[in-house]
Amino acid sequence: MADIATSSAETAEDRASDRSDRARARVGFFFLNIGHLFDHMFMLIFATAAIALVGMDGMTYGQLAELATPAFVAFGAFSLPAGWLAGKWSREGMMSVFFIGIGLSAIAMGFADSANQMMLALFLIGMFAAIYHPVGIAMVVHGKQKVGLALGINGVWGNMGIAVAPLATGILVELSGWRAAFILPGCIAVLFGIAYILFVRNEARMPAAAKKPIIDPDQSELEWSVLIRVAIALILTILFGGIVFHTVSFALPKLFEERLIAVTTDLKSIGLITGAVFAIASFAQIVVGRLVDRYSPRTILLIVAFLQVPAFAVMATLTGLPAIFVGIIMMMVVFGEIPIHDTIVTRHTKSAWRSNVFAVKFVIALLVAAVVPKLIGTVHDAYGFETLFFILSAAAAGVVMSALILPRARKITAT
Repeated sequence: MADIATSSAETAEDRASDRSDRARARVGFFFLNIGHLFDHMFMLIFATAAIALVGMDGMTYGQLAELATPAFVAFGAFSLPAGWLAGKWSREGMMSVFFIGIGLSAIAMGFADSANQMMLALFLIGMFAAIYHPVGIAMVVHGKQKVGLALGINGVWGNMGIAVAPLATGILVELSGWRAAFILPGCIAVLFGIAYILFVRNEARMPAAAKKPIIDPDQSELEWSVLIRVAIALILTILFGGIVFHTVSFALPKLFEERLIAVTTDLKSIGLITGAVFAIASFAQIVVGRLVDRYSPRTILLIVAFLQVPAFAVMATLTGLPAIFVGIIMMMVVFGEIPIHDTIVTRHTKSAWRSNVFAVKFVIALLVAAVVPKLIGTVHDAYGFETLFFILSAAAAGVVMSALILPRARKITAT
C-alpha cells in the first residue's frame, strides 16, 4: 500500500511538473511572439510617420523614405553577428538586448531634430531589430517536430506588427504628433524587456532536475547535391521574395493614401484601413503553416508565389474599395510565403546551427530590403505606384522560377 501511495504521489508530482513546464513554455512563446510583433512594427513606424513629415526641410515623400535606408541596411547586416553572438553567448540574453535596445532607439528617434539624427536613430532601430529573426525564430522551432504551425502562429504575430504600425502610428500622429508614435511604443518595448529579463532569471533559478532537455534528434543525411539545390533555390527565392515583402509592406500606407481619396483623406483612417488589411491577411500564415506540415513545401511555395503575380498586376491600377479587397488577397499570398522559407531551413539544419543559418538567410533577405526605400522613392516620384507594382509582379514571377529548383518532397524523420 505504501508503494502504491508513493507511486500515486510521484505521478501527481509529475503531472504538476508537466503543467508547470507547459505554462513556462507558453510564457516563453508569448515573449517570442511579442518580440516578432515589435520587430516588424518598429521597422515600419516611419513608413506611416513619413506621410505626416512630407514638406519637412522641403523633402518629398521619396526623399523621406530614403532616410530609412540605413535602418534596412542594419536590419540585414547585423543579423549575422546577432546569430553568432546567440550561439556563443545566449539566445535569451540576445532577446533581452533586442527588447531594451529597440525600445531605447525608438525613444531616441522621437527626440530627433534633423534628417541626420533621424537616419542615425532609424539605423539603431534596424540594428537591434536585426537580432530577432536569427535568434527568435531559432528559439521558436527548437525541439519541435512539426514546425509549420509554430512558425505560422509566430508569423501571424509578426504580421500583426506590420498591421499595428500604420494603425498605431496614424492614431498617435493625429493625437500627439509623430514623435509620440516612436516614444510611446519605445517605452512599452523597454517594459517588456524588463519583464523578459525577470522571466529568464526565474527560469535560471529552477532546480536542474526540474528542467527537461528539449530533444532535437539528428536528421537524415542529405546528399550534397540536394543541399546545394536547396541553398541556390532559397537564395533566389529570398532575394525576389524579399523585394516583394518589404516593398509592399512599406509602400501600402502611401498607396492607400493616394488610391483611397474617394473613401477618405484622413491619415488615421488610412492607418486603420492599412492595419486591417495586414491583420486579416496575416492569418494566411496559420493556414500555410498547417499545409507545409502535411504537404511538400515546394508545392505550396509554387502555388503561393504563382498567385502573387496576377495579384500585383491587378493592384497596380485599382482605386477605391476594390483596392482594399484586392489588397487583402495580395497580402494573404505575400504573408503566406514566409513560413515556407523557414520550414525549409528548419528541415535541413540541426538545432545547433540554426541561429547562424537563419542569420545568413536574413542577411540575404534584409540586405535586399536595404534597397527598398530607394526603389520605392525613385519609382514613385518618377513613375508612380503603377510601375512599382508591375515590378513586384515580375519579382513574384522570379520566386516561381526559383522555387522550381527546389527538390521534390523528401520524407522528414525529425527536426
